[in-house]
Amino acid sequence: MNDRTKILLIDDHGLCRRGLAELLEHRAGMNVVGGTDSADEAEAILDRETPDLIIMDLRMPPMDGLTLLRRLRDKGYTTPVVILTMSDSQDDLAAALRAEVRGYLLKDMDPDDVLDSIRRAARGELIVAPAMALKLAQLLQSGQKESPKDKQVKLTEREREILSHLAAGKSNKAIAKSLNISHDTVKLHVRHILAKLNMSSRVEAAVFAVENGVSIQARHALT
Repeated sequence: MNDRTKILLIDDHGLCRRGLAELLEHRAGMNVVGGTDSADEAEAILDRETPDLIIMDLRMPPMDGLTLLRRLRDKGYTTPVVILTMSDSQDDLAAALRAEVRGYLLKDMDPDDVLDSIRRAARGELIVAPAMALKLAQLLQSGQKESPKDKQVKLTEREREILSHLAAGKSNKAIAKSLNISHDTVKLHVRHILAKLNMSSRVEAAVFAVENGVSIQARHALT
């Protein structure tokens, strides 16, 4: 029995579909059951394969991704959707979240981070590109959501330094290179940060950092 996560790719660039399919199949162990730029073909694949997750571009003439998503929802398809796009627009992020997507990722992310995010989305997590953390924080503030400013946490200086890099949208690899430490060390610090903040994702931690003014420049002023 094949229990691999089944993925449907919807993107108007064939090269992007093929490249992502290679990554998902060979590096993430997932099963890409189809790829298309056609709404009708997407529906046919959904009927035939019942994928676990749809990864969809945002800009796909003649029908943009969110219009296609609404069409699929109106027809009763409930498969979770992750947006993978070049757009870092706050308006696009807001529109995608209102459409209740499972995630919003950017095409210029490190491939390993894209794969990790898709794995987490397949497990049911809401995932957002770390580079969108500031825009997400602004959306939360404009929606008058509760801010985590009153969290009393005791992070080490190194943890605050790494948190500031998370707020800047950097991947673990980029943080490791910037701080001249190993990738595994960064991963360990990130796990400790999430545990101390009682958070489940690096995006949540990045939003916390943005809302609390944690920056690379300000790290020596934090205790």
